Amino acid sequence: MPFFRYEGSRLAYTIYGEGPRTFVLVHGLLLSQRMHRPLARALAARGNRVVTLDVLGHGRSDRPQDMTRYSMPFFGEQMIALLDHLEVDEAVLGGTSLGANATLEAAVRAPERVRGMVLEMPVLDNALLACAIAFTPLMVALTFGEPVMRLIARGARTVPSGVGPLLADVALDTIRQDPGPSAAVLHGLFFGRTAPHHTLRRKIAAPALIIGHTRDPIHPFSDSDALLAELPHARLVQASSVLELWLNLDRLTGEIGDFLDTCWKARRRGGASRARRVA
Repeated sequence: MPFFRYEGSRLAYTIYGEGPRTFVLVHGLLLSQRMHRPLARALAARGNRVVTLDVLGHGRSDRPQDMTRYSMPFFGEQMIALLDHLEVDEAVLGGTSLGANATLEAAVRAPERVRGMVLEMPVLDNALLACAIAFTPLMVALTFGEPVMRLIARGARTVPSGVGPLLADVALDTIRQDPGPSAAVLHGLFFGRTAPHHTLRRKIAAPALIIGHTRDPIHPFSDSDALLAELPHARLVQASSVLELWLNLDRLTGEIGDFLDTCWKARRRGGASRARRVA
């Protein structure tokens, strides 16, 4: 797995496919780039160069136990730093949950580098209470129950990697990690901003494909719908469940692949027209 250095830390990434059409994908909170391996391979088969990234504190990247190193704007900066490392002027950026919010941060920070955005399960204003309820106990367990969590991690490491379903293996990867840095990630995100303010989001001109899920309080469909209203060139696709992209890859892969094709077509004079189709 290749690495690059950013502000003294090593960040891991993987490249699938080749060619000038680069698509950068970022994972969800406390998960790793392995979660996007099937999607990356499928999109690479359609002629895209897909680069999956472990942001700081996740996967094979460095995991400093310092909460000040973790924030959503910093994760967005790391996506742009990857483009610098790959010597890519412009790319489509995207991700799931944390990856979606980091993509928004990257688009605010360096709009000229973002050809388009794929935003699955964005976490915005309507999700804050559910996130606090869901992640506060985990943050407490990782912080004050660190000795017990270390034992659990040690036990998880005895399970061979790559022998079971990918979904289970990615979950085990999270449990296998040292709990201290994971707690630092949660602390950093808990006390930082979740996403760019809505006044900044409205200024993002890049076309966007938003994938929303129903019956998911941490990623409520109302957040996806609100983001559709804020972004001037956005389209919303409703997934059947939070696991559709894992268990039934074809439909959403087709939607994402078609969106990437659109992003890389020559831009019309005067810019793209506003698209607000809900599938």
